[in-house]
Amino acid sequence: MSDFDKDSKGGRGAKGGGDKAGGRRTFFRRRRVCKFCAEKIDYIGYKDVKLLAPFIPERGKIQPRRISGVCATHQRALQTAIKRARQIALVPYVTE
Repeated sequence: MSDFDKDSKGGRGAKGGGDKAGGRRTFFRRRRVCKFCAEKIDYIGYKDVKLLAPFIPERGKIQPRRISGVCATHQRALQTAIKRARQIALVPYVTE
């Protein structure tokens, strides 16, 4: 049996296929653009539940910056708005 047959991940070997000379494969990921910067939204209001909803998944947690693609300035404002909306029961803390 070769190393490719022993691989439990299914097929391309341990390093994922198209290796370069260094042994690591470079993975190109497009940089996400901040939604608020792109649409030039200055104020993130806690009353605007439709704006906040995409940043709160089903479990009710606030999505991190690396997943949501929001810049650091807007992530802080978003976090504050979500917490304020939770306190006055516009957004749930958790789902059942």
